[in-house]
Amino acid sequence: MDADRVILACATRAELRAARRSGSRTALVGLAAANGVPDGSVISFGLAGSLRDDFAPGTLLDATRVVDTAGTVLWEGEPLGVAGAERVTILAAETIVDDPTERRRLHASTGADAADLESGPLARSGRLSGVLRAVSDTPERTLYGMAEAVTPAGDYDWAGLARAFAREPRGFARAAADARRALGRLADATRSLG
Repeated sequence: MDADRVILACATRAELRAARRSGSRTALVGLAAANGVPDGSVISFGLAGSLRDDFAPGTLLDATRVVDTAGTVLWEGEPLGVAGAERVTILAAETIVDDPTERRRLHASTGADAADLESGPLARSGRLSGVLRAVSDTPERTLYGMAEAVTPAGDYDWAGLARAFAREPRGFARAAADARRALGRLADATRSLG
């Protein structure tokens, strides 16, 4: 991978901070690429929700395939070769999937191992050259409203963050810790991207 030519496409500011450690070019594409897809070759970079019970928060994912909710392949390619990363299929989710039963159903019906909102739009653009994600949430360790803490453009939504915390303080704190762990693993993994 040519770190000077590839762009790490991130949905959120937190993911963008982790991506910048690689020295690669970065872009804040927002949730579901709401900000648009940058010109050039992109890597879908950030957090993902596991659809399987056996991926713990912080597990690195290096995708070889992106599928839609019908199981149709949107992108297929070589893994990026990140040390310690699981080779997986990513589900191009259209909405955040936080229900454990729905996660398991999607895994069974599509063969996908984890889901995110950005890999689908990036794959459909024809510019996707890889996917590097870290598991932030699982069927057993859900988001507890963390999704409300980010705007569609990828900025922090402080009011949404406060509401989510107020509803379920313990679960929210655990989800936040899981996300920090995953972002730390992503930041460490950027060393192998150059």
